[in-house]
Amino acid sequence: MQDDHDCFFCIVDYHAITQDYDTDRLYTRTLDMAVSLLAAGIDPERAVVFVQSHVPAHTELAWIFTTVTPIGELERMTQFKDKSRKQESVLAGLLNYPVLQAADVLLYKADMVPVGEDQVQHIELMREVARKWNTRYGDGFFPEPQPIITGARRIIGLDGQAKMSKSLGNTIGVQEDSEGIWQRLRPAVTDPARVKRSDPGTPELCNIYSLHRHFSKSDTVDEVASNCRSAGWGCLDCKRVLGNNVAETFAPIRERASELHANPEQIFDILRQGAKQASAVAQKTMRDVRELMGLMPGVRTAERDK
Repeated sequence: MQDDHDCFFCIVDYHAITQDYDTDRLYTRTLDMAVSLLAAGIDPERAVVFVQSHVPAHTELAWIFTTVTPIGELERMTQFKDKSRKQESVLAGLLNYPVLQAADVLLYKADMVPVGEDQVQHIELMREVARKWNTRYGDGFFPEPQPIITGARRIIGLDGQAKMSKSLGNTIGVQEDSEGIWQRLRPAVTDPARVKRSDPGTPELCNIYSLHRHFSKSDTVDEVASNCRSAGWGCLDCKRVLGNNVAETFAPIRERASELHANPEQIFDILRQGAKQASAVAQKTMRDVRELMGLMPGVRTAERDK
């Protein structure tokens, strides 16, 4: 997309603090996310890569959007309902998470957002927020973004239950080496009907098979399906083939990540430049937003405009 569109890639550290987290690790994980994006192919010469907290307008616009967003709309969000059930005391940050998401996108007047299918509901809320704000303050000012969904609509975690999530520990990291990938895959859940190696299985019910379709060539995918149905392979055999293919796919990313980690100042420069580019767009949006809402200009701005 960075070849054909103006793309903004935001590392959302403010979203990361809506649940308990290790403060000592937040910096490292933010840096790792930047490395992963760059190593995976995001080119700072063709796209804007920045950290959310480095552009204060994100939280300013999020607050403004809370004034037009009904609580009922937030309470019906599937992810809020799922996560709030697991918490004894539900924090406002979890409830308002989608409002900050709306600000992340609409601050740059983005009209397309690549997401997994679980986030489509949040895009619908963004559209609703844009409509409500536009109706009250400035017709047509904010676009109503559309979701872009690829063939990887939802990646189920290695537990075979929920989507891949670092907080659930059911992921494979793109920077992991071959051994690390294998250690993740080895205990992964497969077709529950295959209790013994000799039991035939149904590949469509196996999460490992679904991952093969993203990482293995078509003839390998066919071979996996055939050997699963006939019990020609055990689940460990299937996982070893997948592990090799995942490791091969991620090899160029790991190599590039290693180079980036060896030169952290390069990453900081990219993030500083990205924040500068993002801020220029964000500040223009916020100036227009404040004017349309009738908010008093800052003293310096007022004096300059006399």
